[in-house]
Amino acid sequence: MTSEKEAIQAVRTLLDFIGEDPEREGLKDTPKRVIKAYREWFSGYKVDPEAILQRTFHEVEGYDEIIILKDIPFSSYCEHHMVPIIGKVHIGYIPNGRVVGISKLARIVDAYAKRLQIQESMTRQIANAIDSVLSPLGVAVIIIGEHLCISTRGVNKTGAGMITSAMLGAFRSNEAARHEFLSLVGEK
Repeated sequence: MTSEKEAIQAVRTLLDFIGEDPEREGLKDTPKRVIKAYREWFSGYKVDPEAILQRTFHEVEGYDEIIILKDIPFSSYCEHHMVPIIGKVHIGYIPNGRVVGISKLARIVDAYAKRLQIQESMTRQIANAIDSVLSPLGVAVIIIGEHLCISTRGVNKTGAGMITSAMLGAFRSNEAARHEFLSLVGEK
């Protein structure tokens, strides 16, 4: 494992590489600030996403309709270029006798987003974790992300949104359930 001192030196090396003077007044503390930011941006590596979902509620009065938390904002980092992916996530599930607090759905998004990612994997990871822990009748996840790797470099296409989805259980096998989810989140 790389030490904090080695990480700070690596940032200094990158500053030098781009033609900056790491000793310049405005940059003297930049390596420490970058390391602090990295700890926050990549804090998902220290979180067990499935543990987040462990506390559930069984007293749901037989509720068996779709539960949706939509427009969950996220920011992640592309594992290919280490630049931001910014967007929103819609999560839906059909409970099978138990539900989870809605804040847990937002936290599961952060647990996976706060890692180097590709959007396709993150979509599947969120859906699989919910499916594995809650054993619902179905899970649906849609992610809409703007990838700064294509808007700030390369093809320079700002505003392009990538959409990925994972449909498990009833959302995969039942067209009416899938349609209801898509309609309720406004992503027809």
